[in-house]
This record gives sequence, structure tokens and C-alpha cells, in this order.
Amino acid sequence: MKLTNNLAIETLMSMYYEEGFSNYQLQEIEEGLLKGLDVSVYAHLHFFPDQMKLIRKGLEKGYDVSVYATHDYSVWHMHQIFSGLEHGLDVSIYAKPCYSVDQMEMIFEGLRRNLDVSCYADPAFDWRQMLQIRFGLETGIDVSQYLDTGIHWDIMENIRKRLEVEMVDRAIKE
Repeated sequence: MKLTNNLAIETLMSMYYEEGFSNYQLQEIEEGLLKGLDVSVYAHLHFFPDQMKLIRKGLEKGYDVSVYATHDYSVWHMHQIFSGLEHGLDVSIYAKPCYSVDQMEMIFEGLRRNLDVSCYADPAFDWRQMLQIRFGLETGIDVSQYLDTGIHWDIMENIRKRLEVEMVDRAIKE
């Protein structure tokens, strides 16, 4: 809803105040109204002010905020998804409530580095396991040798480092 009339904005702000929004939430709502944004997307009591701010910023940039404007996500989840949108990434790969913030970050970092994250974009991998797989993909080793959710991350790290040494040794011999 686009509002250009200050009186209309003041009326709406009074209504939001009466609904029980905090002063910080009201600031985010007013900022959106002043910028002509559809604040109904984030003018919900269950959103914290920082969540409202990320949604408002997404609206300002023209992003499809529906992928993160939900009570399923903490502000940290929302930030990971917002960052992906800022980088032009396909956030649908990790914008899922089944991922922790750390898991989202590992998938985001892989996408940002143009890696095929499909092998580790699985909530069964913890973020440390995802990190070891991502490191392996970055160095070009065959990660299939430790691509198993049942392998502890520190064992994955040892396997990855051994494979990297073997790769370097082969390169030296050639």
C-alpha cells in the first residue's frame, strides 16, 4: 500500500501503536511507510525490529522477501538469505527452516564460490562436515571418499588433508 499523505501515515502509525508494537518496531514501520513500501509484509508483532529492518531493506531493493519474511526464521537466518539475494544467488537451495544458520552459511559460501553444493546441501550434515566438504571442493579433490553424514567432521578433515597431500604429490611427480 503506497501512501503519500502524511496524515494517512500518522493515522496508520497510531493504529500500529494501539496494536502494541514497540517503539523500535514502529520506527521500522514508519520508515517503510515514508518510503512507500508495503509494510503489511512485516508489520507483525512476532517480528523483532531487526527482522523488520531486513524485510524492509529487501523491499527497498526489490527482492522477493517472501523467501525469508516468515516467523520460521531468526534474524540470523534472514540475514543469510538476504546476503544470498544481495549476491544474486539461488537462495532456494538453502532458504529452508531445516537448516541452521551455520549450515546456511556453509551453503551460501559454496554458492558464492561457484561450487556445486548439491553434494552437501543436506541438513543431515552438520556445518563442520559441510565446511570440510566445501574445502575439499575448493581444492579440487574427490570428496566422495568422505561424503558420509556418519563420518565425524574431524575425521573428514583428516581424510581431506590426506587427499590434498596425495593430490600435490601426484602433481609434483608429473
